[in-house]
Amino acid sequence: MKRGRVLAVLVGGVFCVAVISLYRMLELIQWAEPWRRSDAPAGQDLSRLQQKIDRLELLLRSNNRLVATLQDSMLQHNLLHTRRGVANSSSDSAPLGVRTIPGCLAAETTNDGAGGVQMLNVYDLLTFDNPDGGAWKQGFDISYHGNEWVEQPLELILVPHSHNDPGWLKTFDGYYLDQTRHILNNMVVKLNEDNRRKMIWAEISYFSKWWNDIDKQKRAMVKRLVEAGQLELVTGGWVMADEANSHYFALLDQLMEGHQWLQTHLGIKPNSGWAVDPFGHSPTMTYLLKGAGLSNMVIQRVHYAVKKHFAQQQTLEFLWRQSWDDSSHSDITCHMMPFYSYDVPHTCGPNPAVCCQFDFHRLPGGRVFCPWRIPPQPITEHNIKERALLLLDQYRQKSRLFRTPVLLVTLGDDFRYVESSEWDAQFNNYQKLFDYFQQHPELHIKARFGTLSDYFAALHRRLSASGTTLPTVQGDFFTYADRDDHYWSGYFTSRPFYKRLDRTLESTLRATEILFSLTLAEMRRFHGDGRLVADFPAHEHFQHLTAARRSLGLFQHHDAVTGTARDPVVVDYGTKLFHAILNLRQVLQSSAHWLILLDKNQYHHDQSKPFLQMDEVISAHDALPQKTPLMLSEEPRSLIVFNPTEQHRTSVISVVVDSLDARVVDGETGRPMACQISAVWSELSRVSAKAFQLSFIAELPPLALTIYHVTKAPSGSTPRARYTVHRHGKLVNVQSKHFQVSHLQGLEVNTSLVLSNKHLQLWSSTETGLLQKLRLQSGVVRQVQIQFVWYGTRTRRNQDKSGAYLFLPGEEGGQLYSFSEPPLVRVSRGPVFSDITSCFQHFTHTVRLFHLDGHAGKSLEISNMVDIRSESNRELVMRLISNVASGNRFYSDLNGFQMQQRRSLKKLPLQANFYPMTSASFLQDASSRLSLLSAQSQAVASLRPGELEVVLDRRLQQDDNRGLGQGVTDNKLTASLYNLLLEDRGGVAKEVGGASVEHLSMLAHLASLSLCHPPISMVAPSNSEVQKLRPFLPLGSSLPCDVHLLNLRTLEDAQETGSPAQEVALLLHRKGFDCSSATEPLPLCTWSVHEEVNLDDLFSPLRFRSVRRSGLTLLRDHDEPESDHRLTRLRPMDIAAFRVELD
Repeated sequence: MKRGRVLAVLVGGVFCVAVISLYRMLELIQWAEPWRRSDAPAGQDLSRLQQKIDRLELLLRSNNRLVATLQDSMLQHNLLHTRRGVANSSSDSAPLGVRTIPGCLAAETTNDGAGGVQMLNVYDLLTFDNPDGGAWKQGFDISYHGNEWVEQPLELILVPHSHNDPGWLKTFDGYYLDQTRHILNNMVVKLNEDNRRKMIWAEISYFSKWWNDIDKQKRAMVKRLVEAGQLELVTGGWVMADEANSHYFALLDQLMEGHQWLQTHLGIKPNSGWAVDPFGHSPTMTYLLKGAGLSNMVIQRVHYAVKKHFAQQQTLEFLWRQSWDDSSHSDITCHMMPFYSYDVPHTCGPNPAVCCQFDFHRLPGGRVFCPWRIPPQPITEHNIKERALLLLDQYRQKSRLFRTPVLLVTLGDDFRYVESSEWDAQFNNYQKLFDYFQQHPELHIKARFGTLSDYFAALHRRLSASGTTLPTVQGDFFTYADRDDHYWSGYFTSRPFYKRLDRTLESTLRATEILFSLTLAEMRRFHGDGRLVADFPAHEHFQHLTAARRSLGLFQHHDAVTGTARDPVVVDYGTKLFHAILNLRQVLQSSAHWLILLDKNQYHHDQSKPFLQMDEVISAHDALPQKTPLMLSEEPRSLIVFNPTEQHRTSVISVVVDSLDARVVDGETGRPMACQISAVWSELSRVSAKAFQLSFIAELPPLALTIYHVTKAPSGSTPRARYTVHRHGKLVNVQSKHFQVSHLQGLEVNTSLVLSNKHLQLWSSTETGLLQKLRLQSGVVRQVQIQFVWYGTRTRRNQDKSGAYLFLPGEEGGQLYSFSEPPLVRVSRGPVFSDITSCFQHFTHTVRLFHLDGHAGKSLEISNMVDIRSESNRELVMRLISNVASGNRFYSDLNGFQMQQRRSLKKLPLQANFYPMTSASFLQDASSRLSLLSAQSQAVASLRPGELEVVLDRRLQQDDNRGLGQGVTDNKLTASLYNLLLEDRGGVAKEVGGASVEHLSMLAHLASLSLCHPPISMVAPSNSEVQKLRPFLPLGSSLPCDVHLLNLRTLEDAQETGSPAQEVALLLHRKGFDCSSATEPLPLCTWSVHEEVNLDDLFSPLRFRSVRRSGLTLLRDHDEPESDHRLTRLRPMDIAAFRVELD
């Protein structure tokens, strides 16, 4: 109590001082310059008065910030005091008295979902019995009377499209040369022949490549078609992105790349989204589209039972709302296509045998035919009535599934309209049908070609006129099934090597974007006239950045990151990712070089011999990174470490050296850093005699380049890791002359292996080395076991089997991993980290505990090195078994952006209960939460209470009949990385329409940030003529805990194509965080209860010459007016984008 009173008095005193200071400053302003002439012109007086007012506003804003900071300090002090009281209570009781963290309340405040559709409730409601629906096999018979359209005629809008995969069976370039360029060339000609013809196009990766190939005359024709509304660019992303495996950084980045291209070359902004082929749909994508200025969207691949239910309820058109939003702020109008596919047979109406007859590309004599064996007929004056009425019947039936008489029908399929003849066949025959409808008003239909904008304009017009409202829907549309029990949960894991490489490129791109933008700003400040350093290859580096953005964007395609392309196409994707990483490293190296030079005039760029080298190399697209040995001597080697996060972090940095003893000191202060020398294992039981791992604890300021000096140290001066090596029932002979290696003896063989630090204690099995239980500092002990499990596939003849897309496990389910010989278990203990490594035939598994203060030491690091190339039709799973009473509920993230509650349902087959996990999943009960944070995307499930399992790799010998034509047999030696976090918790989650809205804890957010954005180490030359270096510290302090710097992306110069502009895209994400836990000690970063943030305060001492808030893709049409004050609203969960100039 005394401490609280003292703090209250202190706060009051500071407040009084602030007020008095304010009045004193005003007084000084008023009586300053007594020599002023009393006869000064009126204009000068007004000017001085305006200056006084401006200064007064500035002082008031500063005072308000001071008061807000004091309020936050009081709240955090109260929380800390309360937490200490809880910590001092009996550890036997559950921590139900946990006080909430200030600022989390806003993140949890949501509406109650009244009147809306909650997808979790829909799943509870559905029986998933899949009865035969007749002509619409997965649906039901649709009837109508015929007079429903008398007052309001049916308004049909037919939207021609061609779905062009940027890689699948062929590479991106292969498809472009063989098909895509011909489609686009024909488009220009055929749309110009008749202004009633229209078309939509989605993939900007293809469109931009074609644009570069065509001449000015054709470009002008394209612009005229766009301006006339005949051609609409929909979504505007670089690709039609996957929505399960892609991280939200990459989703937004590929959207921005496409939108920026459209703005630069066509001067347009997309209005509608088009996602007909991603295998399931995420609300994260809808949030990004809405933030980018889109108002409407179309989706297709949704579970057939959900489609049927939505059709019965007439909710196929709805307002898709974020589950955490308490308003219509994030709503977007969504149209769900009701039938099996987006091809012509499944879009005109419920009967594909009829609709196929109106796909005029399938006319007799062509290469494509109707599988229902009733071919299309050319429309003539003799058959037009019969043909028109047959088609109208399908339109009318489909219309009955919607709330308005406006009907969307699409006309296209994969790579359609390659040949000129197809354009003529489709457009000419349909125009005859439309003309017939127009000539017969008694049919009550108006039909025309149109775009998505045409359709949604007509829809909103009808909705407004009739006063009809659309329902809201919250949740996602995973896991997708297209028929029977064929759930598309396999692709959540397929090709895990490349899913990991994708995230490596993503983190490297973000780090390079930030450092490059800071470098250009620092150069302009250094010169004082806005010029860049002449020798710095800014243009070339910007080209590398652009190419990397596009390579990352291309890989977000729904047949790339998904792992569902053919082997040569996967190699092509991997090569692009690999080269992008190499080129980004060049940008990182030269940017860091200039920033850390004390004498900037010494800077010289020589790409053949860069001043800085990365501490690891990647030799090929399918190879894992390898550390480059550092040769040490008495002369210091400079190690430069870049912290790409906005938080001050304590991290363990590891390098490989040639010396058994090494010393690391802070390059600025000379302070020695805590170090550890560990063995480099050349074989399971053989230690390298030439290479050693040096690990030290580094303190890394936010966005900083920190310099450490590494030297050879006197023999025996550096602490070495101690090893215990064990194979159950056998003596292991370990060859090591430099490290202490012991063996388990006597009773030790039958007791658990134990590791601990200040925060955690863990027990593992002596036989397998696998984790058994965890104990927190609070005294809470939880069973947390790790197991490995095999899944096979179905074995009966004529049964469908697992493939790249589908997970179809055998009837036996998961089988515990068995071994004929126990694994070799290595226990390492040292002052920096300790770990337990288990070496099995198909994987090497390590659990590591860091001896760090603060949040960095509170989680376990789990890593796996998996190799299942010897197996056939098997999938390897890591399973966590705990005594957390989670029931049938668990949570997995969507795209690293938000958490989604999942329910494991017994009425669904096993494979249906697997969901995508991009970066996090957790289980919880009233007293504990167990979170698994991931550095790569994969499938996750909780098949029993207290269990989580993630699929590590899958090797499948056969195609699963979804068009790929091959199995998945190109497996690699694949690494996966996780953090496991056990936390005390209290309180109850907010229920929203029956589904609790949950977020990661603050600690989990910080751990995930560190996991996904590791420090980047570079090494300076070893010669003694080292240029003088100094650390680069752009920020005075960390950003608030809940504010994430998503990107600082240099934009393209509007006047000079391909060159960097002075403008930078600043993207901030304010994360929603859980209120039920507040670990001690509290994180060093701060947070605020207020929705407003001050950009100048966040980034001090960086300053912004100009700031314009904009849409998420920085289109100029979305720019808000420039404002002098830097206060901006940033609600929890929101992403904000600003067009800024760094000063």
